[in-house]
Amino acid sequence: MSNIRIPIYQPDLGGNEKKYVNECLDTSWISSRGRFVGEFESRFAQRIGVEHAASVCNGTVALHLALIALGIGPDDEVIVPTLTYIASPNAVAYTGARAVFADSTRDTWQIDPEDIRRQITPKTRAIMPVHLYGQACDMDAIMAIAREHRLFVIEDCAEAFGTYYKGRHVGTFGDISTFSFFGNKTMTTGEGGMVVSNDRTLIDRSRHFKGQGLASHREYWHDVVGYNYRMTNIAAAIGLAQLERVDGFIKAKRELAARYRELLKDVPVTLHGEAPDTVHSYWMISLLVQHPDDRDPLRAHMAAEGIETRPLFYPAHTMPMYARSYRKHAVAEDLAWRGINLPSWPGLSPEQVDRIAGSIRSYFAGKASKTA
Repeated sequence: MSNIRIPIYQPDLGGNEKKYVNECLDTSWISSRGRFVGEFESRFAQRIGVEHAASVCNGTVALHLALIALGIGPDDEVIVPTLTYIASPNAVAYTGARAVFADSTRDTWQIDPEDIRRQITPKTRAIMPVHLYGQACDMDAIMAIAREHRLFVIEDCAEAFGTYYKGRHVGTFGDISTFSFFGNKTMTTGEGGMVVSNDRTLIDRSRHFKGQGLASHREYWHDVVGYNYRMTNIAAAIGLAQLERVDGFIKAKRELAARYRELLKDVPVTLHGEAPDTVHSYWMISLLVQHPDDRDPLRAHMAAEGIETRPLFYPAHTMPMYARSYRKHAVAEDLAWRGINLPSWPGLSPEQVDRIAGSIRSYFAGKASKTA
């Protein structure tokens, strides 16, 4: 057994990242002004096919900014999938609004449109679909519900750069959408995010709030309570370099998912699949064990062999701060207790992938031998 650890993720910074960052240092443009900020925003918008993009310092504040731009606040409700990273409901809470949780679909793991309908009340203002782990939500159904009930749609695309639904990049369906560029994302700026929209007014509002509420017509005059959510020129420089190579990252991750699927086809696990009419970007390549009791022992077995894994996100409705009016969301809970994220970075070697799959196979082979 190799004693070299295989991490769950590591970024590839082998392009123009150092060159562009050095330009920031050499020119002293290291804060939130400089050529890379505007260039990254315009190229990002062009890449996904949206009109406007505003960069921010991380993906969580991108969600908060999107909600603020829509005027979401106290006494409002926003429907959020319970199977998501905690940033999604937390951003709703920052505004004083209430996150109302919806269950998942068993086949895609995404928010269930039928459960969205069940959660709508007179206080509902918006739906926040999250394209979990790189698989697209059912945007036709979600947009139809939003139109029927006159609701806003905020797409959380933190994990879904390179994900498509019926030929369109996610983030281009809703009223406003957000992306994350944390260090483990398909493309990274270290910490960073983006707010995008085809509505110029919403992006103008986002820019206003992210820059301390500074009025455009008067120096040092602030006409709203704003925030310091700006991206630095250094982060944008890294993002631009990543954007130049991101198609290669996505291709490698999709090939990695296919390789895992082939190597594990005879093992009692189910890999997260690609739904019809979508392109899964496989931010994380995830699997389900058949029985929840196998999840943690399998992870411990792999950890002992130097392989890092992660569990699926715990459903947000089970967290202490959101469990005050607890109700079951059976599908999300079942997925969460059985799910594991595998090492998913595009630079994994064939030997490393074989080692990871071999560890999974050996766990189930050992279990079978004990019960034989």
